[in-house]
Amino acid sequence: MIRLVMADDHPMVREGIRSMLKRHADLEVVAEACNGTQAIEAVAKTRPDLLLLDLRMPDMNGPEVTRKVLASYPKTKVLILTTYDSDHDILPAIEAGANGYLLKDVEPHVLAQAIRDTVAGSTVLNPTAAEAVSKALRPATRPALSEQETRVLREAAKGMTNRQIAEHLYISEATVKTYFSRIFAKLEVSDRTAAVAEAIETLGLRDI
Repeated sequence: MIRLVMADDHPMVREGIRSMLKRHADLEVVAEACNGTQAIEAVAKTRPDLLLLDLRMPDMNGPEVTRKVLASYPKTKVLILTTYDSDHDILPAIEAGANGYLLKDVEPHVLAQAIRDTVAGSTVLNPTAAEAVSKALRPATRPALSEQETRVLREAAKGMTNRQIAEHLYISEATVKTYFSRIFAKLEVSDRTAAVAEAIETLGLRDI
């Protein structure tokens, strides 16, 4: 039997979910809450397997409730059930430790299975939430330096002036300045010192 606490500030929503869950013999709602404070108290009193949590409630939001619940009861799973699907809503909940994020238009049988899967240890995300998490985890990409830009930057790292770099690479000083303009744009910096520092930090310039 999976025991769960349901927290939502809309009584009709709670009633609908409770009625739906009654059809599943392995799911039991042991307490309900209409705000974040009650949700935390209900978890403390009943020690459920899962907290089915609305994202926005009158006294505190879902991420805040999630953090407080998991700080005291880390074994409790938290499944967010909400109508909000922006990155601004999804990511704070996941960062707070929520184990799942679903929208309230989910099919009843899908919600029931999501509760089971979450308690079993899976992370359950609707497609929008999954994409938001994927984007957040995806490293930012920026244009790579060309071979010649890398050579210019490597000579700059040795302390050479633009004229010395030009002579060493057999190009004009104006061309060196052009390369630096491109390097600054690609590395999102404003001067050569910052470009060298950024290249050493992120591009392994010393290994080039």
